[in-house]
Amino acid sequence: MRTLLDLILKRFVVLGRLTVRWPDGVITSYTGEPGAEAVIELKDAATVRRLAFNPELAVGEAYMDGGLVPVGCGIHDVLDVLVANLAAQKGGNPVVQLREAFGLATRRIAQFNPAHRSRRNVAHHYDLNGRLYSLFLDRDRQYSCAYFPRGDETIDEAQVAKKRHIAAKLLLNRPDLTVLDIGCGWGGLALTLARDYGARVTGITLSTEQLAEAQARARAEGLEDRVTFELLDYRSMHRSFDRIVSVGMFEHVGVGHYKQFFEVVKRCLAPDGVALLHAIGRSDGPSSTNPWITKYIFPGGYCPSLSEVFPALENTGLIATDLEILRLHYAETLRHWRRRFAANRDAIATIYDERFCRMFEFYLSGCELAFRRQHHIVFQMQITRDQTAAPLARDYITDTERAAAARVKVGA
Repeated sequence: MRTLLDLILKRFVVLGRLTVRWPDGVITSYTGEPGAEAVIELKDAATVRRLAFNPELAVGEAYMDGGLVPVGCGIHDVLDVLVANLAAQKGGNPVVQLREAFGLATRRIAQFNPAHRSRRNVAHHYDLNGRLYSLFLDRDRQYSCAYFPRGDETIDEAQVAKKRHIAAKLLLNRPDLTVLDIGCGWGGLALTLARDYGARVTGITLSTEQLAEAQARARAEGLEDRVTFELLDYRSMHRSFDRIVSVGMFEHVGVGHYKQFFEVVKRCLAPDGVALLHAIGRSDGPSSTNPWITKYIFPGGYCPSLSEVFPALENTGLIATDLEILRLHYAETLRHWRRRFAANRDAIATIYDERFCRMFEFYLSGCELAFRRQHHIVFQMQITRDQTAAPLARDYITDTERAAAARVKVGA
């Protein structure tokens, strides 16, 4: 198997340098055009075999299990070399190509997410110990792409800016507008819309951990009369709302359920209402989810291309009145999370264990590099039922954000 993996790496590394210390102590360097560099040690023949036949899954598992060890660097450095070369491939490993074709052909099965399966998938990631997320997210526990209008914001500042950006697009221009927050997380956005914009918000989630935290926060802030949180699948919602927002939830819907998602939005959105969808997508066309991410992080998850989203939207008669692509904002968000995770690694290891820490390190670094070096994006789509529900020009977005920021300064 070493001969096979050696041949694969010789073809694969066209940028930077990857140095491998094999199980017998022999060292081989694979060098391409100038770029990032990393050194790894492969501990045993089983790791070599797994990497040769199933690298998309095996790299992460080998790092988690200790079969692949970074030498004089971290896993982020290793992944930087691997992802840069993966992005540069024109041909690639034929085994990987075959697996990608299989993943594309079977993705509707993998992403079949009826209510009971969605609940199980959500619990896999979001019902982890709540203290874990407090150790690497911002103060408000915003577990989605932040917004860096200048580029030098702290993670807390960028998440506040994200919420303002979303609120502006929701056109919360009068008090007591009713808002449905689909996939409300720990409640931060819902509480912000109620506290700072006078909205009456209903947040729904499938995570029992998030639900309990969101409800406790509403009580602590005295906002129980303006914000309610429910354990509810989006498909079970039948009430009408002036505004609908969904942040970081669409990635869990599944490609076969997009039309159903937008039908729910249409059913629940007032005739003159406004909705805002904030989600991860891809700019290189339809694909499938990385098998390691599916197995360990987000089962049933998928980040769509816009060419997969728009047909489902169009088939419902809804109108996309604004679309914004946030390119490197999530890369910067993940960089902050990755560094915070590293700073609190010892505390996190006491909650879980070393293998869990390695899994999360691999996840945060891999996702950051997918946004930085590959084709992942975040899109914000404003949606209405009536094309006159939103202003003709986009100036109102910036004007509303500035006014909101000024109110905070005055009240400080």
